[in-house]
Amino acid sequence: MVPMNEGTVALVTGANKGIGYEIAAGLGALGLRVGIGARDDRRRQAAVEKLRAAGVDAFGVPLDVTDDASAAAAAQLIEDQAGRLDVLVNNAAISGGMPQDPTGVDPATVRTVVETNVIGVIRVTNAMLPLLRRSASPRIVNMSSSVGSLTRQSDPDAEQIAGPVAVAYAPSKTFLNAVTLQYVRELRGTNILINAACPGYVATDLNGFRGFRTPEQGAAIAVKLATLPDDGPTGQFFDDTGVVPW
Repeated sequence: MVPMNEGTVALVTGANKGIGYEIAAGLGALGLRVGIGARDDRRRQAAVEKLRAAGVDAFGVPLDVTDDASAAAAAQLIEDQAGRLDVLVNNAAISGGMPQDPTGVDPATVRTVVETNVIGVIRVTNAMLPLLRRSASPRIVNMSSSVGSLTRQSDPDAEQIAGPVAVAYAPSKTFLNAVTLQYVRELRGTNILINAACPGYVATDLNGFRGFRTPEQGAAIAVKLATLPDDGPTGQFFDDTGVVPW
């Protein structure tokens, strides 16, 4: 991890609570100005105020990742308020609720999860790319999960890290990993570094706070990837211990 240049601006989606909030706090502690992307006005403002009280240069970004107009408006707001964007952390995600056995799931649940966890990432990334292309050291971090690893899902000895059967949530992270690689392929030869991050099993409302890691611990890998040096890796999937198999 290296300190970013003075004036570096980041956007974190789903940043009003949990891992997203801690990613914003971690980036702010390094001196970045951080846009707090969230669709809930009250929670977003509360997060901004809390971060500012801790010394973070934070500003609110109204953002519903499932809405084209919202993503476009968010990009314009960042342009107007900050004049630049150097780091995008696509963190916003939903679980879709459990159980998610493939034989019993409502297909609408799968569509809803993919709309947020995958299409939302595409929507926001594309809205922010014109700003990111102007940055000297642009970084994109897509928050994935080890449950999205097909290597681990297909290994009967990896049940603990493969997670429960979840035909909406787990494949949405596999889909996100594949989308990440497609961006890497298209943007190869540019200075944009794009990686996927696994925060581990973090206690958040997404899993009913059953995780054994803290949101701050889960945020660490995203902060690291968001502040990679210019010769850092791209097109890889990381957790705290190193590379995660796709």
